[in-house]
Amino acid sequence: MRHASAPGIGDPPGFVLEDCDTQRNLDEQGRLQAQRWGELLRAKGVTQPRVFSSRWCRALETAEKMRFDAVEPLPLLDSFFVRKDQKDTQTENLRAFINSLSAGSPVILITHQVNITALTGVFPRSGEALFLALPLTDSPKIQARILPP
Repeated sequence: MRHASAPGIGDPPGFVLEDCDTQRNLDEQGRLQAQRWGELLRAKGVTQPRVFSSRWCRALETAEKMRFDAVEPLPLLDSFFVRKDQKDTQTENLRAFINSLSAGSPVILITHQVNITALTGVFPRSGEALFLALPLTDSPKIQARILPP
């Protein structure tokens, strides 16, 4: 899933990962999108997913506003928007990580447009989710695309 609505592109020059005040963050629409995603998933029976998130504040806040138990920050989901030389390695490592997860329990990954596009070829909207068939291959099968609720 791409993080919810956070106006703009990329991050301001000199942003600091550990300081949300220096980053592009969710707006009110984004916070509502994330809350509605959590409500929608619970209504569909997803009550205890594992939730992994990029360490960027807009992704972490998306995950937190969904209101599931724990959010696990995962560097493999971090944006490589300004580090394009890491695209191939990071995408392959993310694919391997996803394929290593145990089947049968729901997993939610909150990340960025560049990561999703590199993994799937899809350019998602803010707050859009893709459901992918496992195991992931170099050309993953997209089972569904769901726009933000």
